[in-house]
Amino acid sequence: MKQVEILLKQTEDTYGWVNRLIASIPNDQWDITPEVIQMNVTWQVGHLMMSFYFHSVMVIVGHQMDIVGQIPLKNYDEVFTTGNPERIIGKYEPEQLMKDLMLVELKSLEVIKSLSDHDLRKSLHPTPVPHPIASSKLEALDWNIKHAMWHCGQLGLLKRIVHERFDFGLRRNG
Repeated sequence: MKQVEILLKQTEDTYGWVNRLIASIPNDQWDITPEVIQMNVTWQVGHLMMSFYFHSVMVIVGHQMDIVGQIPLKNYDEVFTTGNPERIIGKYEPEQLMKDLMLVELKSLEVIKSLSDHDLRKSLHPTPVPHPIASSKLEALDWNIKHAMWHCGQLGLLKRIVHERFDFGLRRNG
């Protein structure tokens, strides 16, 4: 199996986990910000959208005008990259954020599908903000997966606090 095929499969699986976790939390609970973790689902979804765009699109092939034309990336960057989760309460509709997240996920997968194993060894596309971890496309895509799963853990904690424990479908014998 080619390296790019492995990255594509892992990214698809990761996005599946992200989407299942998010879908399991009722929209009316997205802005609940438990003091113990000072985080909310709204911020997590926006942050993941921005990170997917940065780590698997922008540093790989540069800005994509179809995304730029449909999603307010500049506004989202200001609030979801390093912004305070408590300051966004009531300002974003879950349905719109999910629509935007899906658009970025599809673009991300499209970009990965367009790559060859040779492309993975190439340097990142130049951006105003340097990538914090990666220097090659392979490293950026690998980090995208790891970073997303880190946030899945945070979403799992949020879900447990604001709603209920996530049901992974595990069954105990006896």
